[in-house]
This record gives sequence, structure tokens and C-alpha cells, in this order.
Amino acid sequence: MPTNLYDKYRKLYPVVLQHLENASRAGRLTHAFLLQADSERVRREFATVLAQLAACPAGRDGKPCGICRVCRGIESGNYQELYTLTPVGKMYEIKIGDRNNPEPNTLRNFEKQFHLTSTSGGRRKVGIIFDADRLNEESQNALLKTLEEPPPETLLILATGNPAALLPTTRSRCQLLPLLANRCEYDFAGFGELVAALNKLVGEARGNLALAEAQAAAICRVAAGLNSAATARTAAEWEGRIQAAAQSGDAPTVKRVEAQATDAGYGAYMKERGMFLSAIHTFAAELFQLASGVPFGELANPELFPAGPPANVTPEFAAMVLKGADELLFTLRFNVNEELALRAFAVGTAMKS
Repeated sequence: MPTNLYDKYRKLYPVVLQHLENASRAGRLTHAFLLQADSERVRREFATVLAQLAACPAGRDGKPCGICRVCRGIESGNYQELYTLTPVGKMYEIKIGDRNNPEPNTLRNFEKQFHLTSTSGGRRKVGIIFDADRLNEESQNALLKTLEEPPPETLLILATGNPAALLPTTRSRCQLLPLLANRCEYDFAGFGELVAALNKLVGEARGNLALAEAQAAAICRVAAGLNSAATARTAAEWEGRIQAAAQSGDAPTVKRVEAQATDAGYGAYMKERGMFLSAIHTFAAELFQLASGVPFGELANPELFPAGPPANVTPEFAAMVLKGADELLFTLRFNVNEELALRAFAVGTAMKS
């Protein structure tokens, strides 16, 4: 009996899962997938589905059983031979790592796991690289050999929302699985406050400098809170590992785990900052769509306009807002004062006419 998660995606993507089940049943499931989805949740959940399909030792007709120790372990994240790699640090990237003694959260440390003796009882070892587009060029080049000649009984999944950022040589060695909904999912601290401020900027704050300044302050407040929210959440996730390291009494181990936790915190912040900026740009893009006559019900992210379409927005005004959002994202690629850039965008939006 499939798990709820497997059953969910079997209904959402019946043709995709049918082909994967046929390949699994025939013993022809590929060893490397490039999983493209515009939702991080879908990337994580479908990677779990793929892992179950490949590793379940008790499945029938190409489907995982959903109830064995392997299937349950994969879904809970406790399968011994499920290895994951995510970007970390201020640059939010995946580095290659030292050749002889690779550090945690590096590609070489990740690859090292697949050469250890299998003890889990599953059919395959599974490696998932989340936000694979953040593999730097050196890491991608190092990964090519593993993609071409993987260790026996290994499945690699590169999950990303931006496959174009990967090298052509990386993409060509994977089977593409596009699961696109053409919408973004926003889940970061202060999302509601940001949406309210943006709607006021193109509504009641237009031409009102004092009200525009208030909305600019609200947007800056959300931006400033992203780091502390991500750091607090990551600290809670790493608390157990830090305590276990401290109990070992080994100072180098404690230092290494603390450094990993700090890197993970930076990585979580950079991900949420990216969602924050994406929400601003998507708001501006959809404002332009509305002003150009696109029906509200056809918007990919109507939740950005909780009170419905803003009134009295002309295509010319919406185009200026979108241009301002484009310029904001471009400006923030450089070493500039983020608060000042956000304030300039917000006040500029409200005072355009």
C-alpha cells in the first residue's frame, strides 16, 4: 500500500509516476535525476517519493510498499543510507571540500558516503542535493565523474528550481523531471506584513510621503527580522547535535559542529532573503499583469493581493513599479546598504504617478 505521500504524487503526476514505476519494474531506473520544481516543498517531497521508489526492498509492480522500515525511514529522514547536501554559509553555495579530509557540507564529503559498506537492507543508497544550482563550478566539475560512473546501487537526485544555472555538462548527465506549477510558495517570517505594506504602497500611500515612509519602515523591519528568525530556527535544529558534541568532551569536534551550525544558519537566512526579494518582484510583476488586463483568478500568486486587485493602477504606473523592483534586485547584487535600497524602492513606488 503506497504511503500517503506517494499516493498524493501518484494523483498529481500520474503519467510521470507511471513511467517511473515501469522503469523500476524493468530494472531500468536511471541513476541520476534532475528534479525541477518551482516549489521547495514539492522538491523535497518528490525527492522522498523517488528515494522510496528506488530503495524499497518490498515493493511490487514498481511501487514502494510504504510500510517497510526503509520506506518509513526515508519519509522520516532516518534512513541510514539517505544522504543530503544543502548550500550553507554567507555565499549560500556548495563547495567542493578538501580532497584528503573533506569538511561536512561539501561535495567531497557527500560523495564519500557512497563508498562505505551498505548495512541498511535497502535496494539503493540515495543522495539528494537540494538547491543544486548553488553547486559552484568546481563542485559541479568534480561531480561529473560520479554522475557518469556512480557507485553500484546508487541514486542521485539534484533538486532545483533553476536548472539553467547548472553547467550543461551536469544537466546532460541527468534525467530531467519537470514538476512545474508556475507559481511560487512563500514561507518566511513577516510575509503577511510585507504583503500589507506593498499593497498600501500602490494604494492609499500613493502621493503620501508620510504613509510611504511608514510602509518603507515596515518592509525594512521584515528584512531585518529574517536573519534572527532563520538563526533561531537553525539553532533549535542543531541544539541536539551541539549538546552531543559537548558531551563527547572533544574540543575540535565541538568547534567543528558549532561552525557547521553557524554555516547552516547563514544558509537558512540567505534562502529566506531570496524568498523575500522574490515576493517583492512577483508582487510587482503581477501588479503589471493586473493592470494589463489579466484576470485576477489567473494570477499565479493571488495571495499577494489579499483584498483583491488594487484600484486605479494604470499599465504605465505598474510598469514603473516593476522597473523599480528589477532595479532593486540588481542593486542588491552589489555591496550596498540594503535598508537604504529597500527604502528607496518603497518610497519611490508610492511617489510615482
